[in-house]
Formats: sequence, structure tokens, C-alpha cells
Amino acid sequence: MFTTTHRTRSRATATVAAIGALALTLTACGGGSDDDASPADAQSALEEGGTLTVWAWDPTLTDVAADFEAENPGVTIELVNAGTGNDQYTALQNAIAAGSGAPDLAQVEFYALPQFSLSESLADLTPYGADELADTFTPGPWGAVAQGEGIYALPTDSGPMALFYNKRVFDEHGIEVPTTWDEYIEAGRELQEADPGAYITNDTGDAGFTTSLIWQAGGQPYQVDGTNVTIDFSDEGSQTFADTWQTMIDDELVAPVSSWSDEWYQGLSDGSIATLVIGAWMRGNLESSVPGAAGDWAVAPMPQWEEGATATAENGGSSLAIPEASENKDLAWAFLEYATVGDGVQTRIEGGAFPATTADLEGAEFRDVEFEYFGGQAVNEVLADSAANVVEGWAYLPFQVYANSIFNDTVGQAYVGGTTLTDGLQSWQDASVAYGSDQGFTVTE
Repeated sequence: MFTTTHRTRSRATATVAAIGALALTLTACGGGSDDDASPADAQSALEEGGTLTVWAWDPTLTDVAADFEAENPGVTIELVNAGTGNDQYTALQNAIAAGSGAPDLAQVEFYALPQFSLSESLADLTPYGADELADTFTPGPWGAVAQGEGIYALPTDSGPMALFYNKRVFDEHGIEVPTTWDEYIEAGRELQEADPGAYITNDTGDAGFTTSLIWQAGGQPYQVDGTNVTIDFSDEGSQTFADTWQTMIDDELVAPVSSWSDEWYQGLSDGSIATLVIGAWMRGNLESSVPGAAGDWAVAPMPQWEEGATATAENGGSSLAIPEASENKDLAWAFLEYATVGDGVQTRIEGGAFPATTADLEGAEFRDVEFEYFGGQAVNEVLADSAANVVEGWAYLPFQVYANSIFNDTVGQAYVGGTTLTDGLQSWQDASVAYGSDQGFTVTE
């Protein structure tokens, strides 16, 4: 039977360690993928059996691992929570640099994938036929795992964005659900007039939210070609976001409450935080973490920068990758395939995950589910449509983990009156350019 262990690390320590680890990975690349690997090899490895170590914090993989073991008695899955996000990435980079201790599979968020794939720390899955799966996944997640000529992971979930709003609050004050960002600002003003203690949303500065809104606006501040990187937040999409959101800050329409804090959950429960423009995974989070607001919340399409448009972006989402250091890649591929395109997908959906697989998102069995928490609304229909409308062409930096870690020291200052969003983005750009250059990248602005 599979085993689960848990390890924790300080987030501050993890971030500092990650900064130094990137330089190591650029100069200590792996030996490249096994071009002779094939699906047949994976089948043989499955028949032979063995033990796989999987680093992941996703709780739905617990049932996936158990089911996989039940179908393959010779296989043991050791599921390890080595920390969430940066904590795990630091541990993974340290193991890679040390040449020992790396897992056979690791959960990696989309924004962090370039950092590992560029350094050849992840196995290219093309020999196993991964390149033939492009139509299996929605555009946003597929664009994240396909790096250059290789496929370095397969998506496990996605985070297409939508407007989660407190319908009870909107109805109580006669506020129309906004369809554009201009209407969103007006809805925020109407809400403040009706109840000075309520806010349209919260925001104290978040790198993922900022880049997602720039993405939706058509911005492409990051251009990456191997180790050649361009960073330019003066593009139209970035400025569209900055101008609009600066109004939100200046007019004090956003609650100065940090996401994931106790105060945030309280605001979502009592209606003083009336909306979230966020990834699809928030559906399950509201159900499990804000039970007292059952029946209050509903979901609508993401507000648009242009009236009548349908553009969306991803906010969050993860993949499973096979580290190049794994000595059991063939068996790892067998589990990876099962978890991301096989029977494991349905297991994860039943566990509350939002899939990245097109067939599931388009199927009536998924789209037509009515959620009691959301007043019987078929929420997945809105979220699945969002997944199909993600703007293509977005790229993350090969050192996005570091860039996100300095967001609050640069752009985040706009939320406390220290600068404007436009100037904050420029500071973020300057700091990211300096860091990338120090790490050996050729960076232009």
C-alpha cells in the first residue's frame, strides 16, 4: 500500500535557498532525456513493478495512488509532501544539485516549470508520445508544459479564471453583475455607497493575480528563447491592467486584506468581500473553507477589457513532471499517464480537482453538475468555457519563482502608497533584469 510522509520548510528559508539554487542548475544541467524510451518500455516496467517516490501536495493524488497500486500489485507509491510551492522547489533543486534524493515524479506549478526545464532538470516526455497529447489538454496548460521542442510535464489541473461573486450581496443592493472591468469598478463604487464596510474585492499585491490580468489583457511582458529573455512591462496589456487597477487602489475599492488570512475567509463568509476574480479551483475552496456562505455565492464569466470579448487567463494550475535524476523513468511515466490522461483523472475530479483535459471539460457529465453550495448553479459550465478561451502566447520567466518572491518589494509598494503600479512594474522589471543577468541569462528590455 502507498505510504505518505510530510516534510516542512520555512517559506523564507526556501525563497532564499531558491535564489542560489538557480545558478547551480544553469551550470550543472542533467544529461538529457533517454531518446530510446518508449510506451513499450513503460509497460514492461509496469509489469516488472517497483517503487515510485512522488513529491506532491495535491490531496487528490492520494486516491489516485491507491487505485494505481490496486490495479498494479507490484507497484508501491511513496507519496511525499515535501512542502508547497517554493518550499518544494527549493528541496527539489537542492536534491538535483546534490545528485541524490530527487523523487521519481514531482508536482510543479505551471509558472515554475521553465526554471526546471531550461536547466534540463526534467525529463523530456516526447519519447513516450507526450507530444501527441496536445489536443488532450486545454491551450493554457498545454502551452505551459510544452517548452521549446520538448514536453517536460503533463497537466494535472488548471485554473481558468472567472468571477466568483456573492449573489446575496449583489441582490441586496441591486448591483448588476459586471461584464467588463469598467463595470466592475462601478460595481465597487455602488457597493461602497450602499455599505462602506463592504468591498468589491481584496488585494494587497499578488504576483500571480497581476500577471494573470496582464495575460487576459493581451500583454506579453515576458519573451523567452532558451537563455535569451526579454522583460518589458511597458506593453499595452501591462499598462491596461496598471491603469485600471490603479483606479481601484486610488478609490479604495479593494479591501486591504491579504488572501488566505483569517480576515479574508471571514470577509468571504460575511459578504464584506463581495467578489474574487480567481482560478477555477476556488470553487472547491469556498465549499470546504467557507461553509457558512453556502447559497450566497455564484459564478459568472471573467470581466472583460473590451465589451463583448471572451478572453480569459489562467491563475494557478499544476503539472506532474519526471526529474531527469529519476532512475525509474519508465515506471514513472506509467503512473504519470494514469494520473493525467487515464482513470486517475476522474478520481481527481471526484475529489474536487478542476481538470485540464478537454474531453472532461466539454462533457455533459462534468458541465451539467449542479452545486448546492452555489444555489444549484451548473458552475462548471462557466469555468469550462473559461478554459477554452484562455489567451494563447503567454510565457513565464525561467526564473519566475524568484521574480514572484520580490513582487511585494516592487509592485506591492503601490498598495501602501509608496509608488504607482506603473512605476512598481518598472521596478519589478529592473530587479528581474538584474537578477536574470546575474544568473547567466541574456536579458533585454
